[in-house]
Amino acid sequence: MLKLISLAVVQSALLSGGQVLLKFALEKMGKFEWTWRFFGDLLVNWWFLGTGICYASATVLWMYILKKFPFSMAYPMISLSYVFGMLAAVFIFHESIPLTRWLGVLLIMGGCVLIAR
Repeated sequence: MLKLISLAVVQSALLSGGQVLLKFALEKMGKFEWTWRFFGDLLVNWWFLGTGICYASATVLWMYILKKFPFSMAYPMISLSYVFGMLAAVFIFHESIPLTRWLGVLLIMGGCVLIAR
């Protein structure tokens, strides 16, 4: 099941990368508004394009994972994206993360290992 874990790590990294790029895109946009202009500006935002590329790649990889592995093993592996999200919060956005959240990350990682066995 090392193959499943490896693919899930890449897929989760792509999902988290898409979220990071989406945050960058929205930071460049100013105030959020429900207007055609806001969404039109978003479509020409390079960060937003990167978001789409990450999500599209993650989706194609997810389709492969679903085709090759049992759903009961594959689906819980998506939770690895939470781990990457926490790492992005620390290293990219310089957020302070409390110990309880790190314990949650460890539990997620442990659960993924148990599911992949």
